[in-house]
Amino acid sequence: MHKFSAFLLSTTAFLSAPALAQDAAIPADGAAAEGDAIVVFGKGETRQVQEVKAADIAVLLPGTSAIRAIEKLPSVNIQAADAFGNYEWSTRVTIRSFNQNQLGFNFDGIPLGDMSYGNHNGLHISRIVSPENIGVVRVSQGAGAIGTQSTNNLGGTVESFSIDPLDRAAAQVNATYGSKNTVRGFARLNLGTANGLRGFVSYGFGSTDKYKGNGVQDQHMVNAKLVAPLGAATLDAWFSYSDRREQDYQDMSLDMLSRLGYGWDNTYPDYARAILYADIGNNRGDTGAPISNAAAGKVYPGAVTSADDAYYDAAGLRKDTVAAIGIKSPLDENLDVALRGYYHHNRGMGLWATPYVPSPNGVPMSMRTTEYEIDRTGVFGSVKHVMGDNTLTVGGWWETNKFNQARRFYDFKSRTEAGRDFREFPTNPFFTQWEFDFDTTTLQYFVEDQIKLGQLKLNFGWKGFKVTNEATAVVKASFPQGKIDATDWFQPHVGLAWAVTDKAEVFAGFTQATRAFASATTTGPFSTNQTGFDAIRNTLKPESSDTYELGARYNDPVFNGVLGVYLVNFHNRLLGAASGPSIVGSPSVLQNVGSVRSVGFEAAGDVKLGGGLSLFASYSYTDAKYRNDVFNLSGVLLAAIKDKTVVDSPKHMIRGELSYDQGPLFGRIGVNYMSKRFFTYTNDRSVPGRAIVDASLGYRLTDGIEVQLNATNLLDKQYIATIGSGGFGNSGDRQTLLVAAPQQFFVTLKAGF
Repeated sequence: MHKFSAFLLSTTAFLSAPALAQDAAIPADGAAAEGDAIVVFGKGETRQVQEVKAADIAVLLPGTSAIRAIEKLPSVNIQAADAFGNYEWSTRVTIRSFNQNQLGFNFDGIPLGDMSYGNHNGLHISRIVSPENIGVVRVSQGAGAIGTQSTNNLGGTVESFSIDPLDRAAAQVNATYGSKNTVRGFARLNLGTANGLRGFVSYGFGSTDKYKGNGVQDQHMVNAKLVAPLGAATLDAWFSYSDRREQDYQDMSLDMLSRLGYGWDNTYPDYARAILYADIGNNRGDTGAPISNAAAGKVYPGAVTSADDAYYDAAGLRKDTVAAIGIKSPLDENLDVALRGYYHHNRGMGLWATPYVPSPNGVPMSMRTTEYEIDRTGVFGSVKHVMGDNTLTVGGWWETNKFNQARRFYDFKSRTEAGRDFREFPTNPFFTQWEFDFDTTTLQYFVEDQIKLGQLKLNFGWKGFKVTNEATAVVKASFPQGKIDATDWFQPHVGLAWAVTDKAEVFAGFTQATRAFASATTTGPFSTNQTGFDAIRNTLKPESSDTYELGARYNDPVFNGVLGVYLVNFHNRLLGAASGPSIVGSPSVLQNVGSVRSVGFEAAGDVKLGGGLSLFASYSYTDAKYRNDVFNLSGVLLAAIKDKTVVDSPKHMIRGELSYDQGPLFGRIGVNYMSKRFFTYTNDRSVPGRAIVDASLGYRLTDGIEVQLNATNLLDKQYIATIGSGGFGNSGDRQTLLVAAPQQFFVTLKAGF
């Protein structure tokens, strides 16, 4: 993709650095030309920005989510319980202490929502594009570009861009085999001419057994892209289809890890053991289900103490179709316009075998689902006018999103036979607890002016939006109906970049951002009950942030680096306090509970050592503290958290990589350190810091054919990967931790023609 294309797709006004362009000459295997930088530190940007290019993604374990490629960047905290970073129940992104729900994500400008599990307004990056088809991933640690299609980005933004089709016939085939019966294949066919139609279509398949317990996680993915010249204009189109099915790991607590060990998991395929746990739990009254005499007098075997220690099985099922078409064209030599429309359909389910609701036929548990269906349609565009050293850009985004969410229960066949496959969408529920239709309309605009005054670049602008959320009950329950909106028509941005020399520059900026409310029963204002919603709908304030940044960059052929400091004031923090175990799905209590202040330091750099060797390192320090205690609406103290550290916000993160690429041999070894993380608001529970080592080694057999070896968690470190899978509590232990994948090895053969 050329520089101008990248600008239009992201609808930002100041992406003029050459490194932000994606050249159509990127080889089919995604590798950059020899000597190209694979991490770019945002030269010319007025805010903290880094990019990871296709060559960096190519060295990762094939099939790895593009999200894992950015975890080396300062202040970026990536957590995933699997080696690939695709297991959505476990994958988390935090940047500068902002959690994933407060970040913005898009792909080729298409909004992905907050990429959370059970997403109500988008989808995960791993379900819209195969990593081999990604050309650039850009991270803005602050509030991001004004023109980004997002109403979530209080904190940073993560933007991914696809590669362009080649102007010739070409093919790429990759095959991977590795630990836990991992099998992955990827094939891409490209057709095109230099001045005419260009396009590619690809198919990817990956399957891996769970690394503990039993079950499979797999995905089918189809991508297609088309670029067509239309006189002075260019038309491009994107299509993707994904079918992902993943059986879950058991959420753990510190107590469970101590009692049961890191290898503990759900009971599948041991159905009889799950029945026993449910019977005992019902007999003891642990689950709230009708008391069963089947386990009268029995106690849990071994170190098990609760029916929540292990469920029979759990899974996440997702099918997504995304289509987009766009056009960009110069209207005259100083005026350019771009427009893109998109459609996204999703059908998804989260499934749990719950002992809290028995099947009508006497089985002491049932299959509980949270079911999702998304139909999103949107359009965004921009107009750019160049007037000498002044560039004015105006753009907008509109989206309508119809989201259906339901909670249903399905019976098991008998006490001796499950009769339910957690990898298939179930049919014939015996009970629908609730079902809601959510209609969300988003209208956003932005204005930005870029002025060049010699070596000084100035940016002035603002964005504004109105997001209206409405819930309508299909099957009424305790969750509320009604309408609420978040409106902020003026969110300003000011920035500057001053080229002190041709190699060194300083930058500074201020951004104010507001986050819209979510439309779902599982998060946001609709996750409470009707009384609670009616009480807050006219007084609840959307979260907002003020971000101040100051930094310096240095770029030359040998060394590239950046230093930065920041201050973030986060206002009107919304807290939905969990009122019971995650599996029960109890309504939360949502309210504004004060503010957060984050200050931090960021540093990153890479140096070419010669002889094919290069070194990359990054360090970030984050001090994020709650500034208020939490009181309920009656003024009663709920949690004394003032001056406590924000949950899931490690103070120190250090990343280092040593790479070699010369002649036929290439490789990399990397270390990723993260200090301890709290998973309670009062900071009375935490998980320790950890240092993880990953490595890759490759050999180019001939032109276009290579073999690559990857090792994840090379030193076989036992640690907790994800915290907060079951939410965060005020204090005490909670079943909200996921164990990381052990040491695993993979081999891949790549062939390009």
